[in-house]
Amino acid sequence: MTGTYLAPLGMEKGILAILLGHGIGCILLFLAGLMGGRTRKSSMETAAMSFGNKGNILFALLNVLQLVGWTGIMIYDGALAADGLWNIGKVIWAIVIGALIVLWLVVGLTHLGKLNTVAMIALFLLTIVISVMTFGNVLQEGSIDGEEISFGAAVELSVAMPLSWFPLISDYTREAKKPFGATMVSSVVYGLVSCWMFLIGMVATINLGTGDIAGIILKAGRGIGGLAAVGLSIVVLSTVTTTFLDAYSAGVSALSISKKIPSKLFAIAVTVVGTLGAVFLPMDDITDFLYLIGSVFAPMIAVMIADYYILKKDMSSKPIGWLSFICWLIGFAIYRWLLHVDTPLGSTLPDMGITLVITVIIKAIAGRVKL
Repeated sequence: MTGTYLAPLGMEKGILAILLGHGIGCILLFLAGLMGGRTRKSSMETAAMSFGNKGNILFALLNVLQLVGWTGIMIYDGALAADGLWNIGKVIWAIVIGALIVLWLVVGLTHLGKLNTVAMIALFLLTIVISVMTFGNVLQEGSIDGEEISFGAAVELSVAMPLSWFPLISDYTREAKKPFGATMVSSVVYGLVSCWMFLIGMVATINLGTGDIAGIILKAGRGIGGLAAVGLSIVVLSTVTTTFLDAYSAGVSALSISKKIPSKLFAIAVTVVGTLGAVFLPMDDITDFLYLIGSVFAPMIAVMIADYYILKKDMSSKPIGWLSFICWLIGFAIYRWLLHVDTPLGSTLPDMGITLVITVIIKAIAGRVKL
């Protein structure tokens, strides 16, 4: 769905923005995931290595909030698209999708086994079908409805997707037997598949003149029986399997706030709240939400990368890493400013580069001062 926003750029610039943005985002995603894989710590536990064992609570809270938001947005978009293919009501679809996510959570990550494998294989095959239908249409550039978007903004939206997984990836790589290999495969495969999804949305919008997912599916397969059912399966499966990860990680992040919080029940509660949000709140435009995620977590990860890979510092034994917070606040302010500056590389990469350099310089100057 985010790929549809890039259609006004046209094919050549749109594809370049998608590849560049995901290249940037997935390299950074790899660095974040490897950190958790090597230390055997969850995403919010690795945050404590820079911000202290109490300071990371702020990011755990912010992470839970963004995951509640993502859960609501995913259910909302999934329900809208599903209802466009089988009109039984957006509310009913939101409840159905929410219930399936709860089922995924109750079964549990370690017990999904064949169920999740079947769902992933089915989703892969169904996506090939919709890709053939979408890319097989005659190109009709010039019939695109939607707001204009700059190249830099398109790159930033492409970076924002892998960026949204920065605070989650270590929740999974920490369990890997081979942290480097598992993180590399996760980052590469995520990048390839996300580019594929972006391309489907962008190309379909250019070819078919609509950014509505249900409309794309129906137009792409006009005259082909059963395509609506195929599209419906894609929408529901992709929504459930992806949003399950958001809800699950919200439960893991909650443990960083308090060890007394039952993570599975918390994840289920997040799903319920997200479902209610999807039913009662408008969630049509998520660009501001993506930029907010970027402004919080891009400088956070930059500080962590500087500490772990360059400075070799670990503040997890301290309550609060004040210098890290100062660097993060500077990075946050720079990101918000960069949103008003049209750079060809978007906001994330310049912000993280500046924040990383600032962190190294400030902490080098501070030397042995304990803050």
